Amino acid sequence: MNGTILYLFGATGDLAKRKLFPAIYSLYREGRLGEHFAVIGIARRQRTDEQFREEVFRSISEFARYKADKNGDWERFAEHFAYKSMNINDLEQYKDLLALSESLDDKFSIGGNRLYYLALAPELFGPVVANLKEGGMLDSGGWQRLIIEKPFGYDLASANLLNGQIRKVFREEQIFRIDHYLGKEMVQNIEVIRFANAFFEPLWNNRHIANVQITLSETVGVEERGGYYDNAGAIRDMVQNHMLQMVAMIAMEPPSRLHPEDIRDEKVKVLRSLRKFETLEDVRRNVVRGQYAAGRLGDKPVPGYREEVGNPDSLTETYFAARVFVDNFRWAGVPFYVRTGKRLPVKSTEVVIEFKGLPKQLYFAKAHNLDPNLLVFRVNPMEGVYLRMNAKKPGSDFAITPVSMDFCQNCVVGLNTPEAYERLIYDAIRGESTYFTRWDEVSAAWSYIDPIADAWAKDASDLYRYEAGSWGPEQARELLAADGFHWWPVNGQTESDVVWFVRQ
Repeated sequence: MNGTILYLFGATGDLAKRKLFPAIYSLYREGRLGEHFAVIGIARRQRTDEQFREEVFRSISEFARYKADKNGDWERFAEHFAYKSMNINDLEQYKDLLALSESLDDKFSIGGNRLYYLALAPELFGPVVANLKEGGMLDSGGWQRLIIEKPFGYDLASANLLNGQIRKVFREEQIFRIDHYLGKEMVQNIEVIRFANAFFEPLWNNRHIANVQITLSETVGVEERGGYYDNAGAIRDMVQNHMLQMVAMIAMEPPSRLHPEDIRDEKVKVLRSLRKFETLEDVRRNVVRGQYAAGRLGDKPVPGYREEVGNPDSLTETYFAARVFVDNFRWAGVPFYVRTGKRLPVKSTEVVIEFKGLPKQLYFAKAHNLDPNLLVFRVNPMEGVYLRMNAKKPGSDFAITPVSMDFCQNCVVGLNTPEAYERLIYDAIRGESTYFTRWDEVSAAWSYIDPIADAWAKDASDLYRYEAGSWGPEQARELLAADGFHWWPVNGQTESDVVWFVRQ
């Protein structure tokens, strides 16, 4: 693999500490980085190289899959790290950064390749990329690539503006918009299981699938992200990116080639086929939003959202559930139910494919109350897939019971499987863009989300409060009940474990 200098803008932030440094070290330990690389951490705070390396060591010791040993390979790894304290709005300081880059390029025989990772607020993307160009950073003779974190804008208009600023400097094929859910093992496995197994394709349509459910639940509150979250909410923090990307992965057509652009073309077609909500009544009929109040998680009392952010009048949603339709030939009429929320009972990400039942006049359906067949992708925290079917209960005459064929990937591969950021950083270094979002994906997602956000801005009377530790407002259960369905329990829970909060 070609070497690179990786520039981490925002190197003293939480993302770098928890995800990026551990990912880089894991790639190094597994031999996927080699020795022809360097990492330059960039932030305003003053640090020496030695202080920065010590912070990296502590980060790896706490969060990495592999633990660093100062008696082992640590010193050889650490010498690839340098730190640059700079004001990213000061063009002159980019010339100093260029000099440091050229020194590291020579030291590690990198060949001029550059990967810029902007773990910054979106309003800083434009000034940084402009200064990279004006400061001569892009004239190194190798490839140039840019990774940018979400959120990519606040709505379609701001995303368009942001994209225009970046495209003045980088071409679309050089831009890697990261969505770390696309780096998760079982999200990537969805398309493999779909397209590499012949018996799924004939069933993967509206003739055989009753509904699709996507759950992304979190037990945590907003914690230190309150300032950001109070302006974003669940719809911008989770739905516009992670959840709509998972809808696209489930609903996309088989690509004509296993090429990044062909795969992303099919995802864009799904996002453009999403049925938009045109009126406030459409939004209220199909979308539920909520905000957690004080409650308990297990035996631990936890405060409400408004107490956490210090805003007693906040109307920001921490819970989102919706009935989504993909209006194309394959999926017409099949509801995709999506939900995400904070302070829910368990941390889990699952996709449930519920198949249609047998015709009621058939013998088995008339004589037994048969449960539907389910195909479930477990994304997080356990990774795996299981298929639930009906079978004869052992020892009975003809009693029928649901049984599961369960593949636990963590059990087979082990808990030390690669993290999402490892895969995505490695892909960006190789120029593999499949699991990054293209601009037309981003714009199509905002086009779907904006009418919902606009409707909410006009009338906040449908913001339902739910107790922390419950599964959200009762209205989310009613959303499915109106169609004759119910949310399937996640993460090994049973129906009796599911508690909804009834008070509005």
